[in-house]
Amino acid sequence: MSKKLVIVESPAKAKTIEGYLGKDFKVASSYGHVRDLPKGDKAIDIQNRFKPTYEVTPDKKEVIKQLKSLAKDAETIYLASDDDREGEAISWHLKEVLKLNEENTKRIVFREITKNAIVKAIQNPRKIDIDLVNAQQARRILDRLVGFELSPILWKKIKTGLSAGRVQSVAVRLIVEREREIEKFKSKSSFRITAHFDVEGKTLVAELPKKFETKDEAEVFLKKCLGAKFEIENLETKPGKKSPAPPFTTSTLQQEASRKLYFSVAQTMSVAQKLYEAGKITYMRTDSVNLSEEAMQAAKNEIISAFGSDFHQPRKYANKTEGAQEAHEAIRPTDFSKSEVSGDRNEQRLYELIWKRAIASQMADAKLEKTVVNIGISTTPEKLSATGEVVKFEGFLKVYLESTDDEQDDEENGNKGLLPPLFIGQVLPLIEMKGRETFSRPAPRYTEASLVKKLEEMGIGRPSTYAPTISTIQKREYVIKESKEGTERKYLEMKITKEGFSKVEKTEITGADKNKLFPTNIAMVVNDFLVEHFPNIIDFSFTAKVEKEFDDIAQGGQDWQDMIENFYGKFHVRVEETANVARAEINSSRELGKDPKTGKPVIARLGRFGPLVQIGDQEDEEKQFASMKKGQFIENITLDEALDLFKLPREVGEFEGKKMVVGVGKFGPYVRHDGKFVSLKKGQDPLAITESEAIQLIEEKRDADEKKHIKTFEENPEIQILNGRWGPYIKFGKNNFKIPKGKEAESLTYAETIEIIENPQDKKKGKFIKKKA
Repeated sequence: MSKKLVIVESPAKAKTIEGYLGKDFKVASSYGHVRDLPKGDKAIDIQNRFKPTYEVTPDKKEVIKQLKSLAKDAETIYLASDDDREGEAISWHLKEVLKLNEENTKRIVFREITKNAIVKAIQNPRKIDIDLVNAQQARRILDRLVGFELSPILWKKIKTGLSAGRVQSVAVRLIVEREREIEKFKSKSSFRITAHFDVEGKTLVAELPKKFETKDEAEVFLKKCLGAKFEIENLETKPGKKSPAPPFTTSTLQQEASRKLYFSVAQTMSVAQKLYEAGKITYMRTDSVNLSEEAMQAAKNEIISAFGSDFHQPRKYANKTEGAQEAHEAIRPTDFSKSEVSGDRNEQRLYELIWKRAIASQMADAKLEKTVVNIGISTTPEKLSATGEVVKFEGFLKVYLESTDDEQDDEENGNKGLLPPLFIGQVLPLIEMKGRETFSRPAPRYTEASLVKKLEEMGIGRPSTYAPTISTIQKREYVIKESKEGTERKYLEMKITKEGFSKVEKTEITGADKNKLFPTNIAMVVNDFLVEHFPNIIDFSFTAKVEKEFDDIAQGGQDWQDMIENFYGKFHVRVEETANVARAEINSSRELGKDPKTGKPVIARLGRFGPLVQIGDQEDEEKQFASMKKGQFIENITLDEALDLFKLPREVGEFEGKKMVVGVGKFGPYVRHDGKFVSLKKGQDPLAITESEAIQLIEEKRDADEKKHIKTFEENPEIQILNGRWGPYIKFGKNNFKIPKGKEAESLTYAETIEIIENPQDKKKGKFIKKKA
């Protein structure tokens, strides 16, 4: 039996570490947290200074049994969970549950899984840091109290099954407020003037530094320029530089992986977790931009050997995030000499991003030369301006350039790179000068990554909470991530050329959104209720203040029970007061006007299965209902839009002697025919779809189903062999069964199929655990 037992959080990590520690060590996994607050009101004893009661989670009983058996025979036990509050708490819970002795129990921490780091950790053990544990307990208990007391109120007053949370409700508030901002935004138009000149066969693009507010002003200016002489009055060249971004923190990794790799926040954390556990990167939950001396030296060696010493420039970055752990490191490769790693495609892409960012952070500035050209117009005092930028020395740009969230148009963005040869006094032949109508834009909707950035800037949440918060608000259907098609908009373009002045009306698509976060109707109702009755819970600065108090507890600065008491007293009073608020007072419905046919009121409200419109009040026994379409909100749907919904379901004709009915359901618009439902295609309007289009949809669905079907059996038609996204599988009732390797789906007999159903392949061993994403 091994004399030394090391307990880590995950089996993948255990496997990597066991390879580094000789035969004297046994490395086992706790599969994450082993105990938690039980459900119900017995978890926290409020009268007894918020004393928590913890229970081993049912799926961990077997794990605990195995760990107890290993610990019994071990001389020394090393608790090696992650180096943060959550990890500290896991170690503490393990010590309590396994009843470990203080004498032979050691806490070890490391922020990368390399042989050096593990050996160093074993040589430098410490005791469990109870302040860190208390900070984690305080967060867990406070969040449970908020959820436990708020959720029943939301159930009673708004809708069954709702929940609220300290950080999630603030995140939802940001999205709701942004949506309302966009809704109220009134776009203003102005005219931007750009000129294209021919310089020795190359095009020079110049722009008027100001915009004209009206079409008339722009037209007057353009007509003034007809037949004018354009001459360079001034040329100014000045040096410039670009510096690299610091290495990644959790939030900047999430943002950049979203922009460059199109990963969701949860996907980024899941892939980073695999890279960390395989020993390829340092710990992926960090708010520090710091690099260790060893890492800086390793980066230097790599830069000099790959690019030469001119490209190296050591840099130490300071954290802007308040309360960031300076002793921790940024996310970086554990071995800078590996610019690529093995693993699946996403692991390779994320690793490459981390490697490039960390290497670039230790590289020289890029040296630039910026040229500004002022162009005089003989017929008017206004001047045109052109700029060009040339990279004189690449520096860090050889490896990496950070992306931005800027959504402005790149169209006519001037001269990228080298300008044609120019001199003062040079007369420029005009190709064309345009006055294009442009429109002001509202602030963009949040992406997952830009929401994380906003939360971090406001001091709300910490590296370990961003991904779970973003996942929770989507899982609870307060927020949906989706893409929205834009609408057509007309704009005016005026132009002068040698031929003279012209103007033409053109169209463009505006308001298209890709993978943005949209609030649901329920989010708006819950948000308004919380803002009115629980302003503290949803207040940005209050939520940030609570985060700072957790940091203070972690540093031994205050007692966690005092902190919760200060919060809970005022909060609980509000809970009791809110119990008296009548359901009718909560703004979850809105009267839109009267139905012209019946004279009855038309009401938009929240129903049991989502937002709906009804004709007739609650007492009306003949009231009619229609579900709202995706993207419609109770607070701004118009009477006409509501009445349109009652045009559905509608008959669109017959096919094979049976009616075809178009309607809108939970999953969007559909055609119903012969008891089967077929979804409409993106962009098809259920109010306008024709009989022939409906028939085409039905036939296309039949073709797709035919290709999906491989075979059925006379002995039991309920058993089907189908083609799925991941290859052929067996479907029996509501259950799916994997076809073992080496067996051909087409040639499976009924007996073989029954054998597979009765003896399904074992699921991967090991318990599913909630990751601290």
